[in-house]
Amino acid sequence: MLLEELRRLFRYDEWANREVITVLRGMGAPPPRSLKVLAHIVAAEQLWLDRLKRQPQSMPVWPELTLDQTEDAQDALVQRWAEYFGGLTPAALHKPVGYTNSKGEKWSSRAQDVLLHVVMHSGYHRGQIASEVRASGHVPAYTDFIHAVRQGFVE
Repeated sequence: MLLEELRRLFRYDEWANREVITVLRGMGAPPPRSLKVLAHIVAAEQLWLDRLKRQPQSMPVWPELTLDQTEDAQDALVQRWAEYFGGLTPAALHKPVGYTNSKGEKWSSRAQDVLLHVVMHSGYHRGQIASEVRASGHVPAYTDFIHAVRQGFVE
């Protein structure tokens, strides 16, 4: 996958996470499970970035965060991803990244596979949040990729 395509997917991911934050904030009292899953999305993205940068894990995979704390973590993460992508080369996408997963198992994956996983993992969990929001009688964030493109949020 080309580097610019991955950058584009991460722009989409940032937009989609912000859309979810906006909807949850507008609910007043969002479903607690939705807050937990959103915090997990941000924490998991942070974890994978830590792994890509070969740094120690900086936050738990399932942190207990308020919506404000999650939004702050999302803001910081956007900046860290921008820095990472700023130094990323097409050749580096094919290089293996070694890491130990949360079960203590050692793995190695190409950087491009990790990056694609991050976006897909977040989309999966945003779907869970959408179900929770809808079940509570509210309208979930419309985070379809094609919507982001049509509206000009992702070029």
